[in-house]
Amino acid sequence: MEDKDAIVTWCVGHLVTMSYPEVYDDSWKKWQLDPLPFLPEHFLYEVIPSVKKQYEIVKGILTREDVECIYVCTDSGREGEYIYRLVDQMAGCPQKDKRRVWIDSQTEDEILRGIHEAKPLSEYDHLSSAAYLRAIEDYLMGINFSRALTLKYRYTLQQTLGRDKITISVGRVMTCVLGMVMRREFEIRNFQKTPFYRVIANLVIGDAPVTAEWKSTEESAYYGSPNLYKENGFLKKDDAEKMIADLSAHQPLDFTLESSDKKKEVKKPPLLYNLAELQNDCSRLLKISPDQTLQIAQELYEKKMTTYPRTDARVLSSAVAKEITKNITPLSAYPGMAPYIKYILEKKTYQNLAKTKYVNDKQITDHYAIIPTGAEVGKAATLSPLASSVYEMILRRFVAIFCPDALFLKVSLKVRRQQESFFATFKVMTEPGFTRVFADSFFRKKGSRQDEPAKEKNEEKQEEIVCDENFINLLSSLKKGAIIKGEGFTVKEGETSPPKRYNSGNMILAMENAGQLIEDEELRAQIKSGGIGTSATRAEILKKLVDRDFLALNKKTQIYTPTRLGESIYYVVYYSMPLMLDPKMTASWEMGLSQVSGGELTEEQYMTTLTDFIKRRIDQVKNTDEKARITRLIKDSAAYYRKSAK
Repeated sequence: MEDKDAIVTWCVGHLVTMSYPEVYDDSWKKWQLDPLPFLPEHFLYEVIPSVKKQYEIVKGILTREDVECIYVCTDSGREGEYIYRLVDQMAGCPQKDKRRVWIDSQTEDEILRGIHEAKPLSEYDHLSSAAYLRAIEDYLMGINFSRALTLKYRYTLQQTLGRDKITISVGRVMTCVLGMVMRREFEIRNFQKTPFYRVIANLVIGDAPVTAEWKSTEESAYYGSPNLYKENGFLKKDDAEKMIADLSAHQPLDFTLESSDKKKEVKKPPLLYNLAELQNDCSRLLKISPDQTLQIAQELYEKKMTTYPRTDARVLSSAVAKEITKNITPLSAYPGMAPYIKYILEKKTYQNLAKTKYVNDKQITDHYAIIPTGAEVGKAATLSPLASSVYEMILRRFVAIFCPDALFLKVSLKVRRQQESFFATFKVMTEPGFTRVFADSFFRKKGSRQDEPAKEKNEEKQEEIVCDENFINLLSSLKKGAIIKGEGFTVKEGETSPPKRYNSGNMILAMENAGQLIEDEELRAQIKSGGIGTSATRAEILKKLVDRDFLALNKKTQIYTPTRLGESIYYVVYYSMPLMLDPKMTASWEMGLSQVSGGELTEEQYMTTLTDFIKRRIDQVKNTDEKARITRLIKDSAAYYRKSAK
């Protein structure tokens, strides 16, 4: 687009990519073990054929004599920087006045500010170095390790698995994710169930029957006993029944109130969606894969209904916060939302948004959280049922942050009979606050709250008893030393559960947090570790693992399991270069790239570490032979796949 003062053009994602080894030398066309590792002194790049037309347009404009100043407006992040730098390099763009527009919001004021305050492109050279190194790292690891392991072990796998052609694909992120799934599978296979028996006292308070759970305290006759499972259960039912018999020997069956603690609890609306959180909720509530979620989020973005989806941030920028009513006001047209929007606008709850946890410029690199734009709300009626549900999730999560906190009142009781203590916690919601926003949505119809994770079966923890406010007041009136009537005891039987397999949602979260599956939302928000992959690539990596038959995805449950081929490749990597399976190692490379972009580490230092890592791993593959061990392990694992094969 051109007028007398300015020209605007664009890339369509990447226009330039790294060349394959055979471009360097024909000899690399044939896969051979001896010449490895492939570590060129200078890297070659080429235009991607499918977008060559657009590349030529951009190149022509960059090199035009009448173009004196270039404003680089690609995404404000590492990959956005890389997209432009490759085009600049490939086009042989002459020395001109090049300036970097660095914005994280698409408001008019922010765009103009970014242009007026644009800094010389050279100030982002460290970020550019990190971008080049990330691509080089993935390229070198993928080419060298895939070739080395395929050449060394493909015939072993082909003979053992009875398959014609096998390529052992290895990638910095992909292989690490395979390792995470396999480690969880081994934990499940090796798990031994432990039964346990909890003792429950059946009490009457007022006219209401309630329960309290026994725990071993210092005064207990069972304190420190080897017969216990943790502090609130027995390993044998006989021991639980013996304690009940001892406590029931004398009548009446009364308990003494030892303490009653009353406290208020405040629950704030959850943080906004980034792509990982949206993918997790869509997997849990809608049973769709991360790849499907990304496709729908991209569709909503292209329809101008929501903001950019490939984001790691769960907060807004201060620039967006200033104009947030543009996003809020039109949402009253969405079915059922008018009362909430009216409340927000009348109470002006958006005015102090910039001072809340939902706005933080420091937590934004490329893009802010996914929110409704406020535009095209009427298009919601034309969306597919799935897209409509995803839009509603984004909309309600956004509206909730302008609503009051939910307030709860909790009363914890400790009662005693003889030297044994029993505990119960009662909870009542005194002010629904933001939870009303979710109450009339399809989430409630599905029997699952969006703001709370689904409860696991067979929980070992003491449950909070939900009651009404009148009963809470009755409990609060009880004084220490009060006598509470008992009506007997119950033995509640349970057993320990094996670790759960990853589903498509929590797999994304585990990748985001460097292999740590952290269910608690607030805790996740505090984690400051390097992730595995990026918001833009995680779904694609999981899809690649499924497409290559390394992992299987149950579309109904969204649970990942390894395939026999995937497990076989895991053994090959484990006995050749086990560090490639470690999430912490993968995250440490990402932290190194951050140090390069921050100027703490030079490009040369990073490349030295990288090439040394690759050389040592290739030497290890060449100098070891684990074919017999790997064959035995693959044969031993066959029993786990007979049922699925059938």
